[in-house]
Amino acid sequence: MIPEIETKSREEIKSFQEEMLRKQLQYVAKYSPYYMRIFEENNLDISTISTLNDLTQLPVTTKDDLQQYNDDFFCVSSTKIIDYASTSGTTGNPVNFGITDADLDRLAYNEAISFACAGITKEDKVQLMTTMDRRFMAGLAYFLGLRKLGASVIRVGAGIPALQWESIINNNPTYLIAVPSFLLKLIHYAEENNINLSETSVKGAICIGEVLREQDFEPSSLTKRIKEKWDIELYSTYASTEMSTAFTECKIQKGGHHHPELIITELLDENNQPVPHGEIGELTITTLGVEALPLVRFKTGDLLKIDDSPCSCGRNTYRVGPVVGRSKQMIKYKGTTLYPPAIHNILNSFEEIDEHLVLLETTDINTDNVIVKIACEDVSATLIDKIKEKFQSKIRVIPEINLSTVDEIRRLKMADNSRKPRWVVDRRKANF
Repeated sequence: MIPEIETKSREEIKSFQEEMLRKQLQYVAKYSPYYMRIFEENNLDISTISTLNDLTQLPVTTKDDLQQYNDDFFCVSSTKIIDYASTSGTTGNPVNFGITDADLDRLAYNEAISFACAGITKEDKVQLMTTMDRRFMAGLAYFLGLRKLGASVIRVGAGIPALQWESIINNNPTYLIAVPSFLLKLIHYAEENNINLSETSVKGAICIGEVLREQDFEPSSLTKRIKEKWDIELYSTYASTEMSTAFTECKIQKGGHHHPELIITELLDENNQPVPHGEIGELTITTLGVEALPLVRFKTGDLLKIDDSPCSCGRNTYRVGPVVGRSKQMIKYKGTTLYPPAIHNILNSFEEIDEHLVLLETTDINTDNVIVKIACEDVSATLIDKIKEKFQSKIRVIPEINLSTVDEIRRLKMADNSRKPRWVVDRRKANF
């Protein structure tokens, strides 16, 4: 199930996207109060925007814009809204998203081709280990996509290893959709309850929320830990509510494939200028075919690279690499610039650590401070020394390490009624 456009030449894909771009700009100029105002204030004639290179003539849209003018982004009346979703509010206040019937169809198509990219077919059973409630778009999207693909869905929801294993044993899913660190909890439960991992029906997992690969696409520490115990294929998928589009790995597992019929992407620097080829930039997107709340040049906050080398899977689309970090979570620590995923990856390499959390604070002299909270059943000076050595060798600085309890860390992860665990808590003054 490879869409025809994704096998076209790069030039044909570019031409196709430019035609879609012109249609989308005409749509927002007619129906979006926010973009009508922005185009007028900047004296922009959208008829002059005809190529992807012309996008630089348009101002960017930020998360602050979405939060401040949320209602003005809607292009349809409330009577056309079928479903209401919201962003998670990881780096700010949640944003409301309305979804029309056509948007639901688009969402289903997006996930169907994304799952097919990873090799899922209508013959598969997929156990969904994410919530579908609390206005979480991803859970709904996964269900719709699997339904459109024709695969069977087992809706277990998030958490509770015992319940997940009961379902795996009774229903024999071939794929799981889960946060990869939760797979470690499933492995631990299996080992404690004499469940033979090699005899399960599961052959792969679509992983969300955490990085599976290093920047060179080699397996991360987390991936290695999972596969050492459970020989299943792990596929990364990256998406957000604002994008309404997923970038999912194919069998080659060298980055998430771009769907040119659904989204236009750019990588921009801090001054909103395109970054040189092959360098890290902030992913900036223009949605295509979204009816209720389309976005033009929206800066996602995610920093990553794009790989446009040929992929042997047959698609001619480029791929997005692992997210390096979020622009708002950049840390200046002891003369070094780093991002929480680098810390996360180091901590995931230690099997002894049961739970961890990265806490960012502002010191009395207005510098960033990094506190790593860890919970271990057996803590020793040797383990702490090994953790410090790993930090020093990998990121060249050693954050403050605090011992905590599993319960305390889990409470912090789910604070403020969060619908998904946060392993970074940012309390720096600049973010308030």
